Amino acid sequence: MRFAKGHGTGNDFVILPDPDGQLDLTRELVARLCDRHFGIGADGVLRVVRSAVAGPDAAGQSAEWFMDYRNADGSVAEMCGNGVRVFAKYLLDEGLAGGPDIAIATRAGTRVVSAEADGQFTVDMGPAVVLGDGTAKLGDQRLTGLAISVGNPHLACMIDRPVAAVDLSDPLVLGPPELAGGANVEIIQATGDHEIDMRVHERGSGLTLSCGTGAVAAAVAAAAAAGEWPAGSDSWTVHVPGGQLAVTPSATASRLTGPADIVAAGELSASWIASAGRTPVGLSTA
Repeated sequence: MRFAKGHGTGNDFVILPDPDGQLDLTRELVARLCDRHFGIGADGVLRVVRSAVAGPDAAGQSAEWFMDYRNADGSVAEMCGNGVRVFAKYLLDEGLAGGPDIAIATRAGTRVVSAEADGQFTVDMGPAVVLGDGTAKLGDQRLTGLAISVGNPHLACMIDRPVAAVDLSDPLVLGPPELAGGANVEIIQATGDHEIDMRVHERGSGLTLSCGTGAVAAAVAAAAAAGEWPAGSDSWTVHVPGGQLAVTPSATASRLTGPADIVAAGELSASWIASAGRTPVGLSTA
């Protein structure tokens, strides 16, 4: 089984090329791949598969390639903003797609990724939808925020102190009902003119250095706090622990710009794959 390793602002992924849809990608195997002590280590897995053989998740989408994204715990996810840039970078590097614009099918619908002249990638993330107010318990604190869908669920909480001061290790989303299945939780501080700091706890992956859909949700929350949502269209600079992203939030077509890097490629050991179930998983967190 071949693999590559990539990241977007420190949000890292194991990439599995599977053009003909032949891999038996179980939840256990995904979690083992993402384990930072017993596997390769990652925040998630990107399976590169043709839409024609990807099954109902890619139905009705004309894009040639489907991004089958799985969280670090093996659960299936709808969308990943950093991951789709890394996915596009992999397609270009491997000669599997031309450019500069690449349509990629996802569980949240088709996303078009554009390779920029400076080496970064811009994604049309589709509409951001504000679902209403929400609350979460973080340690001994209760925070309020906006429940937002960016193809996947988020609770974006504005705070008036440094984001590093908040315990984000194990948030409990308390509402609204639309987030009953869990959500990515972002904490955000405004630091300048259309500039914010953000940290995130991703559903199924834990604390990560960055989250692309989370950056969009954070920009929406910041725009709402500034009285610019949904009418405003200014770009926001989002600082995350792993780097910097640019977001233009929109109720119709949000845009996310940031880097994507492929750092390694190799082949998984057959004996390692065969031993899946005999190595403890979950002793480390992504």
